[in-house]
Amino acid sequence: MTEAVQSAPTKARVDFWFDPLCPWAWLTSRWILEATKVRDIDLHWHVMSLSVLNRGRDLPEEYREMMAQAIGPVRVLIAAAQQHGDEVLGDLYTAMGTLRHHEELDIQDVIVPALERVGLPVSLADAATSTEYDEALEKSHHEGMDPVGEDVGTPVLHVDGVAFFGPVISKVPTGEDAGRAFDGAVLLANLPAFWELKRTRTAGPDMSTVPADTLQISRG
Repeated sequence: MTEAVQSAPTKARVDFWFDPLCPWAWLTSRWILEATKVRDIDLHWHVMSLSVLNRGRDLPEEYREMMAQAIGPVRVLIAAAQQHGDEVLGDLYTAMGTLRHHEELDIQDVIVPALERVGLPVSLADAATSTEYDEALEKSHHEGMDPVGEDVGTPVLHVDGVAFFGPVISKVPTGEDAGRAFDGAVLLANLPAFWELKRTRTAGPDMSTVPADTLQISRG
């Protein structure tokens, strides 16, 4: 974990790393969008890759196949950011996540309709099967994941420069509940000796709790 800052700025900076395959990251991302409605947050989206994270690990065959498919969308996300600017990542993630977690498309099938929804060239889909953007993908991935440490997955966010795995939530808090949860994250980010807070997970991701307006595309 990186060194914690000693005092939080008035406007908290949040850097959120995501892979559209992960349902837990999806729910946390919708929470942070809810938090922006009631807190002053400078939000930035970044790409990580579960395929990169799990490379070289001993995985079940079914999960290995999923990782092989999951590399395509994150390559496209990196290509889109390089060609059209990082500001496209939020909407493209929203489109891919909606298609994956609410419309239940296979992960490799979200690319073209997601590009269409946000008004980006469908030709970006070619990046899914190309290694052209892999160096940039690795860089983005490691910028997000390396400060957190070993044996973590997604979601990963950095609050005022302090890297965390989590929060892992099964339902999306809204309104002031979302704001208070964010306040807690900021307080922990400013506690230099804080490392971990965890309990056994007893519920799966509940997509029905995702607020409808967090699925809206802001551009396109």
